[in-house]
Amino acid sequence: MTYIAKPRLHHPTLTPNKVGYTRRDYEGKVSTLCAGCGHDSISAAVVQACWELDIEPHRVAKLSGIGCSSKTPDYFLGASHGFNSVHGRMPSVATGANLANRDLLYLGVSGDGDSASIGLGQFAHAMRRNVNMVYIVENNGVYGLTKGQFSATADKGSKSKKGVVNQDSPVDLVGLAMQLGASFVARSFSGDKAQLVPLIKAAMGHGGAAFIDVISPCVTFNNHAGSTRSYDWVREHNEAVSRIDLILGRQEITVDYAPGEVIDVEQHDGTTLRLKKLHTDYDPTDRVAAMAYMQGHAAKGELVTGLLYLEAEAGDLHAAQHTSARPLNSLGTADLCPGAAALERLNASWR
Repeated sequence: MTYIAKPRLHHPTLTPNKVGYTRRDYEGKVSTLCAGCGHDSISAAVVQACWELDIEPHRVAKLSGIGCSSKTPDYFLGASHGFNSVHGRMPSVATGANLANRDLLYLGVSGDGDSASIGLGQFAHAMRRNVNMVYIVENNGVYGLTKGQFSATADKGSKSKKGVVNQDSPVDLVGLAMQLGASFVARSFSGDKAQLVPLIKAAMGHGGAAFIDVISPCVTFNNHAGSTRSYDWVREHNEAVSRIDLILGRQEITVDYAPGEVIDVEQHDGTTLRLKKLHTDYDPTDRVAAMAYMQGHAAKGELVTGLLYLEAEAGDLHAAQHTSARPLNSLGTADLCPGAAALERLNASWR
């Protein structure tokens, strides 16, 4: 329970990273989610990714909406900036904060109800504007806080715990993100930490909207036979198209993955994504082909995971709007009031 404080003392043998933090320093409060909830595995993956990237916690701004998923930022990065917005409004709050201070790393956590229902319009505009943030949706196909009704991402024909069959077509957030212009799109499974941690690390180094849809089973309401969001179903139908490594600067990394074509993609921050294509006919740089590939496998009942699309040279919202390179709270009077001559030149340019 969150009222039980974690001990402040750390074991002296815990390994610190390059900035002096241990994994414990990236944790938050004790989780109140159900034992076995996939969301806790995602929190653990965020902790691991930030520790491995040597990120100083105060450089991260974590934002969320409403729902089981939106509670999880309380369980990781306890020393980071945090803001819990109203239902479905996380993307607009993240956009505003990002425009005001580009020096922070923005991590938005949402759910299938928060982003695919009441927040669908907010999600769409964050993707099409290419807001520089990591956008994680913890997707379990149900409304866990209100006792397990189908969410907008639940597959048509799937069954609820009470045996009710879903008659509605699902909202495919991955397909929408690609169509709307997100420059980094991935899907993963909360039970596959080996795949999820590198995806989060790569997303944090990407210079634009990085969207990760994480299938995260709800052990209370959606982990039964007939569900397409259960642990067993995802493990049986998972079709991974790629595995990645993140190479920091000139650091050499040796890997041992399944054979296939290897692609190195350099990102704007100097890191390199080394992509192992497990299916040689899959091109993660072709937006249209990637969408067709996913839809084809979905029609066969397969859930495609991995790094699905990457546009390494995409410009973010700051580049499009020519915003201030400095945080707005650091601008002084001289910056904000350049004088009458500057105002006259500006007015003259609009005549």
